[in-house]
Amino acid sequence: MDEPDAEPPLVVVPGADPSARQLCFAWGPAEVLVCETLFGRAGTGDGAPSSSCVFVVRRDQDIYIQTLRKLFNESHGIFMGLQRSEEELAGKSRKAQLVQVSKNYRSVIRACMEDMHQAAVSTQDPALQGQYSTQVSILSAMELIWNLCEILLVEAATAGPLLLRLLDWVRLHVCDVDSMVREVLSSESPSKHKLFWNVVDVFVLQGRMDEARHLLSKEASANPTSMNMYKILDDLMKKMPVPSLGNTQTLTELELKWQHWHEECQRYLQDGTFASNPHMESICKILVGDEDAILEKKELMSTWYHFLVTRLLYSHPTVKPMELRFYAQSSMDLFLGGESSPEPLDMILMAAFEFEMHQVIKECSIVLSNWWFVAHLTDLLDHCKLLQSHNLYFGSNMREFLLLEYASGLFSHHSLWQLGVDYFDHCPEYGRVYLELHIERIPLSTEQKALKVLRICEQRQMHEQVRSICKIMAMKALRNNRLGSALSWSIRAKDAAFATLISDRFLKDYCERGCFSDLDLIDNLGPSMLLSDRLTFLGKYREFHRLYGEKRFPEAARLLLTLMTAHIAPCSFWMTLLTDALPLLEQKEVIFSAEQTYELMRCLEDLTTGNPEKQKFQDDDIETTKVEMLRLALARNLARVIVKEGTVEGS
Repeated sequence: MDEPDAEPPLVVVPGADPSARQLCFAWGPAEVLVCETLFGRAGTGDGAPSSSCVFVVRRDQDIYIQTLRKLFNESHGIFMGLQRSEEELAGKSRKAQLVQVSKNYRSVIRACMEDMHQAAVSTQDPALQGQYSTQVSILSAMELIWNLCEILLVEAATAGPLLLRLLDWVRLHVCDVDSMVREVLSSESPSKHKLFWNVVDVFVLQGRMDEARHLLSKEASANPTSMNMYKILDDLMKKMPVPSLGNTQTLTELELKWQHWHEECQRYLQDGTFASNPHMESICKILVGDEDAILEKKELMSTWYHFLVTRLLYSHPTVKPMELRFYAQSSMDLFLGGESSPEPLDMILMAAFEFEMHQVIKECSIVLSNWWFVAHLTDLLDHCKLLQSHNLYFGSNMREFLLLEYASGLFSHHSLWQLGVDYFDHCPEYGRVYLELHIERIPLSTEQKALKVLRICEQRQMHEQVRSICKIMAMKALRNNRLGSALSWSIRAKDAAFATLISDRFLKDYCERGCFSDLDLIDNLGPSMLLSDRLTFLGKYREFHRLYGEKRFPEAARLLLTLMTAHIAPCSFWMTLLTDALPLLEQKEVIFSAEQTYELMRCLEDLTTGNPEKQKFQDDDIETTKVEMLRLALARNLARVIVKEGTVEGS
């Protein structure tokens, strides 16, 4: 049931007055069914029930968004690859592998975000456009958080490379800069453009010195009077020491070089070298790490964490990971300045800078709209050996708890449930139990789907679920009068009682129609016919018909007699078996021996004299005629056998 567009506010108050608004609800496998019951409302009369609404509240609504299918499907493959590679590598190789896995997850998020953005642009429906735009924002926040966790926790970048990674992080996630750069560079005179100095400032704030110098060269060419200032500023920007990823210099060397460069920048400021050009002077102030000068560019940075990285770049480029928390908190306080409260995203990022990974996961679980993010991030962090000591109070660890929640959500979807199976498989403590409970709730709408579910259960030796599925499908097939399919499912379930019931239906159909349906199935029962006596009889009776059809009369006769004397044939079918003996009794060649003929006579007498339905044979002319014909045929056969056997003995 779809939720209505406009829902009235619903409030659950424990112990509420029965005469007031009430809610009743029931839990489903991945959703809550909520029904609003109203009594005594205006216009309905006292105590009279009013109209009520039923709401389906899903815990993981994003599972049903078509455009997020790529996120769920492709991340499943990455997840499975990570589980398989757990013990393959160690040390640096293992860390590089985990970083690559993290990047793969982020690439899926970004691809999904681009698809969602394209969908938002192409749709004409304002409501859909709003939904897509919201999802783009959520996915963007997810990638932002994941990337920071990758730098701080998965890669665990050390002092020096840490700043370079944070700069890349800021550059990647500031999306509104490129359009401004394109607008300036595409103009006839970039240095005269109103946004020219904004673009230069943005490049400086992000540490993109080469691009900033390239733009400043255009300013120098257009204004020869500023050439001297430009050369000095260009030289300062060119000489700025930056950390190296290649570890070609020690942190001490970097700090010494940076200190000398920093002092040189300060001298030019104190000498008033740039006093005649406020823009260049502002840039030089940023280079020396002047917090007030950097904060003046607040609108260009737009976020406190951009301010943090810029501040570190120009005041503490060799920041150590454990020092980040102090700079992050003060940067947020300075940037927000008491004008606004931190948003949930700010608190998540702050927790990451403080290396409080459990807080990151907790906040993301509350804020984000699905379990995908926290489940996969937690699994990755667990493989990084960062969560081993953290168990939840009810026994499971955090990784398993979140994977169970995510997989449970997948199971509420008509096709994504197949992905959920693999997630349950990799939850060692409770995964098996969850899988057993959820697999029983999958609607078996088609035989193909049932076979798919059955194969999953058989691979995991889930015997109870196998039997349950087979019984359900057998009952469905029986209701649709598809006896062959019903028998096949009952055999697979090893359900003797049900196999007996269906065998009886086969025999009843044979009596009414004179032929068997589903011959291929009955001909190939093999050892399965031993499941029940009735099924054994069905298989053997069909074998009798096959022998008869192949004119192997002696073998057919022996089998027919065995079926009657072994007492596996239902009593109601004895007359049919005896009637089947008539053509054999009338053959030119004697088929039944004297002993076999006596056995047949005894069976006929038992049927006509000892049967509770004896009166039926006396009142039914057709049955009476059959009995007389059988007696005559048996007597004639006995006479022929005696003559034949006597002749053989006499000779």
